[in-house]
Amino acid sequence: MKSLPYFCRGEVVRGFGRGSKELGIPTANFRDSVVDNLPADISTGIYYGWACVGNGDVYKMVMSIGWNPYYKNTKKSMETHVIHKFKEDFYGEVLSVVLVGYIRPERSFNSLEALIAAINSDIEEAKMKLELPEHHKLKDDNFFTSTANSSSVLPTTPSPSTSQTIMNGH
Repeated sequence: MKSLPYFCRGEVVRGFGRGSKELGIPTANFRDSVVDNLPADISTGIYYGWACVGNGDVYKMVMSIGWNPYYKNTKKSMETHVIHKFKEDFYGEVLSVVLVGYIRPERSFNSLEALIAAINSDIEEAKMKLELPEHHKLKDDNFFTSTANSSSVLPTTPSPSTSQTIMNGH
């Protein structure tokens, strides 16, 4: 996937309402416009990377991109689980993310318990991979501080530490 690392940001909107309630794993969802503008070579599946809500701290994250086969969604989504306990929901806030690497393709599961176990395994893998120096340095990329409050439609410029063009996702 030559588009990695991929940088995007957008407003957090209500999703399907399953992350916290049914799975016990809260997720933040982007508007369809962000999903629709993903580069073609970013296939569906599970990714890991970094995320920042508004002007807050940067945390590790995992993201599901796709149709969530267990739930048979008809709409493609980007669901981000920020690996941090937040005190409250942050709907309406700007979420900035950088997709750093790919964990696995999306797939269906025989049970809700098997899905939850896979997500927890993805979280653990993300935590380990993001400790690698080449991934950890992206946590400090100026993308997270340069326009943290902006969800502008214009592409941003690459930072010195990033060889890819930063895509704004809108």
